[in-house]
Amino acid sequence: MKRLWDISPPLHTRSPVFPGDTPYSQVWGATIGPGCPVNVSQITTSPHAGAHADAPLHYAQGAPTIGEVDLAPFLGPCRVIHAIDVGALVRPEHLAHAQADLPPRVLVRTCTQAVVDRWVDDFSAFAPETLEWLADRGVRLVGIDTASVDPAASKTLDAHQVLRRRDLRVLENLVLDEVPEGDYELIALPLKLMEADASPVRAVLRELP
Repeated sequence: MKRLWDISPPLHTRSPVFPGDTPYSQVWGATIGPGCPVNVSQITTSPHAGAHADAPLHYAQGAPTIGEVDLAPFLGPCRVIHAIDVGALVRPEHLAHAQADLPPRVLVRTCTQAVVDRWVDDFSAFAPETLEWLADRGVRLVGIDTASVDPAASKTLDAHQVLRRRDLRVLENLVLDEVPEGDYELIALPLKLMEADASPVRAVLRELP
């Protein structure tokens, strides 16, 4: 069987979310016992907790929800590019070494070890021109191993606006710690949430033949 890399962080009550967003919580509506044959839980969470796909609605009023977007960008050939510890913004020169014959999906590893248990403000994000550069090369989906494609303090969300204008899909909060630079098959389908601005994904990479 082809090797799989699970690039999703664990999702539980300790999962970090953007300050002020809704953290993951879970309660039990039913538990196995006399008169009850099943366990049934109820979860409350931001759709941006853990590995997730943003919908255009997240950054553009009246834009498509995550349940309305085409699934094709979330499944298929993908390249993982390392740009580890390059600073606040990933720029085109940090990715240029791996630009030959880019597939339609690019995931960027910026961390030696992804932070999955607490919120941090000083993560790496994409410079807007980097997303333009990738879109010019035929990329349809971008991913990053941090909480956002924009810096935490950004109020203009310049990188998200490039996603909107160039019709790019995006994955955030990935874990690429164990993934060598190279080409894979990406499988990271969002849920068909017809009114939501994002969706959790179980993102995996599969070894190519």
